[in-house]
Amino acid sequence: MTHVAIITGASAGIGTELARVFARNGHALVLVARRKERLAALAAEIEAAGRPAPMVLAMDLALPDSVARIDNALATAGLEPQYIVNNAGFGLIGSAAVLDRTEQRSMIDLNVRALTELSLAFVDSLSRTGGGLLNVASVAGFLPGPGMAVYYASKAYVLSFSEALHQELKIRNVRVTCLCPGPVETEFAARAGVIERRPPRFLTVSAARVAEAGYRGLMRGKRLVVPGVGNKIVSFLPRILPRPLLLEILAARQRRRMPSPASGT
Repeated sequence: MTHVAIITGASAGIGTELARVFARNGHALVLVARRKERLAALAAEIEAAGRPAPMVLAMDLALPDSVARIDNALATAGLEPQYIVNNAGFGLIGSAAVLDRTEQRSMIDLNVRALTELSLAFVDSLSRTGGGLLNVASVAGFLPGPGMAVYYASKAYVLSFSEALHQELKIRNVRVTCLCPGPVETEFAARAGVIERRPPRFLTVSAARVAEAGYRGLMRGKRLVVPGVGNKIVSFLPRILPRPLLLEILAARQRRRMPSPASGT
């Protein structure tokens, strides 16, 4: 049976770079995302570089049967997960009371439920193969999130859940690492409705560097990886700033990033 690394959200941004890093390091891949054309192009790029052709699974992980479908596809192809990379996710900017409820439920389904199911579905395989789990959270997971309340809360869940699994699964020889990037120039901002064109330079780390840091951290068995000095400082702020002040600062920042009602976006 062939051992593989499953990478979700592989069609763009950090997910694409994670696929490239894993492929360069000799891992056979299963790429999962909604956009089949992008996955196929990435698979062709990896194969052209002399690596095994990745399996492409085009699906919406927010749907309740997604993990069962992945399991069935792997069993049919004779593949066994050695690494799982939960990168798929999205955010929405705006007041939680105003944002579309269906979209916010979909965010929870993808960022929390699907990640949880994939993290737990293949623990036996990860243990048997001496593999691991890389969950992509965010520096947002360390902070309260007025203006992006559900997204920040979902990443706080990923952080807490992953750290707990890191401890629980040690005895089973499964590495669990939580990757917490700060701002990365990907499609995330556009999907979230953020109007900010460029995040602060001192916080920005490229998707390629984030992916490399996440891979190295996983292979070393690190509990937590926060790429970039600026983001490490941000992750420390809740320990030193009074909570009301931190909430005011974050709320003011998010207001500057929201589209105005007159913009129609």
